[in-house]
Amino acid sequence: MAGGLVSGPAFDAARLDAFLKGAVPGLSGAPEIVPIAGGQSNPTFFVSYEGRRLVLRKQPPGQLLPSAHAVDREYRVISALAGTGVPVPPAVLFCADRDVVGTPFYVMDRVEGRVFHDCTLPGVSPQERTAMYADMARTLAALHNVDVAAAGLADYGRPGNYFARQVSRWSRQWAEIRTREDANVERLIAWLPANIPADDTSRLVHGDFRIGNLMFHPTEPRVVAVLDWELSTLGHPLADLAHSAMAWVSAPEEYGGLRGLDLDALGIPGLAAYVAAYDAAARHGARMLPFHMAFALFRWSMIFEGIAARAKAGTASAENAAETGHLAAAFAKRAVDLID
Repeated sequence: MAGGLVSGPAFDAARLDAFLKGAVPGLSGAPEIVPIAGGQSNPTFFVSYEGRRLVLRKQPPGQLLPSAHAVDREYRVISALAGTGVPVPPAVLFCADRDVVGTPFYVMDRVEGRVFHDCTLPGVSPQERTAMYADMARTLAALHNVDVAAAGLADYGRPGNYFARQVSRWSRQWAEIRTREDANVERLIAWLPANIPADDTSRLVHGDFRIGNLMFHPTEPRVVAVLDWELSTLGHPLADLAHSAMAWVSAPEEYGGLRGLDLDALGIPGLAAYVAAYDAAARHGARMLPFHMAFALFRWSMIFEGIAARAKAGTASAENAAETGHLAAAFAKRAVDLID
């Protein structure tokens, strides 16, 4: 789409064009502006000029919670990670002026590659899948190896006590929005705070590290960009690792997991091999325990419980209420099975 108004949400493309040409040297011609589908909470657009392909991410319109949709944090972290060995899109600029597109936004260079929303990586050979999952593990380790002080991110979050704060947060959410009784959730709320490992490592964490947030090279089995840094903060690296491992403990019908599939035939490493590849590359020395996977499952359970509660209240699609309620219960049970 060139010129005019861009839908979803609308903004004046001519105003954006004038701003970018004044801020980014060498842009010429009329931009083609295309919304990127996929349901991102921060609306994202391809902005393409002759010889320069950009991506714009902005806040959604309307009233927002103070800490929500913090595109300035996204811009800060990808800027800080340039040159660290963590593959990120090159940051171009951040704009806080709401007069340009209606909200603050940032611009980065577009990286060419493949994004998979299916953990089986369809269309890829078994040998390539093995290499891609190995590079996924190495990329996560590289993120956790970043010296946050040297990167200028020492104040990017609250260091330490991460799991205690997270367990407390999700336990409060259960008390506030529960739609049903669940003995497994109550068991986790009691067990998790009493079994937090003594290790209190703090690193830069992504918050939603998974296959769907990675871009792989167009033809090679390697990660060329980690995407969607909205949930990044300072936290425990094993929370990131356990979250990335959720694919192995969830079924294909549970948001595209791997559980029950023939991983050997697919060329996908088992969970132990994936974790071992991460451990070999990570320098913090902490090792994943049943606690970390139980916490990741508990967190997912509470996320799905929140969706079910909103559906029941009429503030989210009611069509998925039964499904999300089922997933909340299933993940809580799976967590309890891990600790029993």
